Amino acid sequence: MTQSKDDVSAEVAARFAELVALVARLRGPEGCPWDREQSHESIKGLVVEEAYEVVEAIDEGDDKELAAELGDLLLQVVFHSDIAAAESRFGVKDVIAALTDKLVRRHPHVFGGEKAATSGEVLKNWEALKEAERAAKGQAADASMLEGVSRALPAMLEALQLTTKVSRVGFDWGNADEAMGKLDEEMDELKRVSGGPSGSHEIEAEIGDLLFTVVNVARLLGVDPETALKASNRKFRRRFGYIEDRLREQGRKPADSSLDEMDSLWSEAKEHESSTPVD
Repeated sequence: MTQSKDDVSAEVAARFAELVALVARLRGPEGCPWDREQSHESIKGLVVEEAYEVVEAIDEGDDKELAAELGDLLLQVVFHSDIAAAESRFGVKDVIAALTDKLVRRHPHVFGGEKAATSGEVLKNWEALKEAERAAKGQAADASMLEGVSRALPAMLEALQLTTKVSRVGFDWGNADEAMGKLDEEMDELKRVSGGPSGSHEIEAEIGDLLFTVVNVARLLGVDPETALKASNRKFRRRFGYIEDRLREQGRKPADSSLDEMDSLWSEAKEHESSTPVD
């Protein structure tokens, strides 16, 4: 028998309360010594780690693993909230309340009287809403709209968010072809500085410009650059693993073989993949 929405909501609420109580017990006087000793600073890296594992599960298309990894990520939210609650700063209910308020506030076309017929209109309004929020917090009226992009993000994600934000106010290439023209320009610049007397700082700057432009090309083509690079990383692992396997059959390692041999096996790996599709 299918559960009603009210029954599902009640079960979710009960399960969440159980999780909150479980974490509180783990960090309580009779709980786990390790859990009690942790602070925001000591486990902040786990938030990033768990988020990446969620992404990996999504890329792998593994629902069972995705459910488990989302649970691990949720644990970080509850755990950090319990640390703060123990210091009487805030609790998980405050986290939920802040999120709920923000969702309602940023969707006036759903919960208010405003209209937004397309996702483009939603994103354009989004920036105006966040600007109003910054003003309400007393932030300077002339504060950059890019202040909302964390400098602690991985460089590729930071570049994607920066350019996504400015594109919403019209600061963007007209299409991917225009961005690809810039890509050619940046490649020429890199060739120029790498082939002359330029120092490493200038070469680094041009490589940065090239990567930044690649992120824009991906965005304009509707591709997540992080996901695309991850896929290429997995492909590289697969193909080099093929090289290692074939050499191992001969009792050798990559260090014992020549570049020509490895290149030949690399081509063989590509041919093998073309006849045996791999996700």
